[in-house]
Amino acid sequence: MTLYLLVKYLHVLGAIVILGTGTGIAFFMLMAHRSGHPDFIARTATTVVIADGVFTLTAVLLQPVTGALLMLMSSTSLTEPWLLISLALYAGAGAFWAPVVFMQIEMRDLARLAAEKGERLPQRYFALFRRWFLFGIPGFGSVMLILWLMIAKPF
Repeated sequence: MTLYLLVKYLHVLGAIVILGTGTGIAFFMLMAHRSGHPDFIARTATTVVIADGVFTLTAVLLQPVTGALLMLMSSTSLTEPWLLISLALYAGAGAFWAPVVFMQIEMRDLARLAAEKGERLPQRYFALFRRWFLFGIPGFGSVMLILWLMIAKPF
C-alpha cells in the first residue's frame, strides 16, 4: 500500500467516524429525550459526551491533517472550487458542532440533577434540546455535502 492510499484511507475513515458518530449520537439522544426519564437521559448524555470527545473530536482534528497531506501528495490546488466550498462547509459544521457539545453537557447535568432530586426536567433542558436538534441539521447537512464534494469534485 502506498503512503497516499494510507492517508486517503485515514481521511475517508475520519469522514465515516464523523458521520457515524453524529448519526448515533443524534439517534440515542433523541430516543432518550423521547423517554422523558431524567435518569435515562442523563446516562445517555454522559455516554454521548464521551463519544463526542473520543471519536468525533479525534476525527475532526485529524481530517484537516489528512486532507492537507492528500492535497500535497496529489498536487491539488487550494483554489479548487470544490475544496474551497468543502473547507467553508467544514468551518460551518464546526461552528454548529462546538456549541452542541456544550449543550449536551448542560442537558446531561440538568437531567442528572432532576433525576437526583426526583423532579421533572426543567424548561431549560427542553430549550437546549430544541436548539441542539436545530443545530444538528446544518451541522450534519454540511458534513453530508462535504462527503459528496470529496467524491464528485463537481467544480
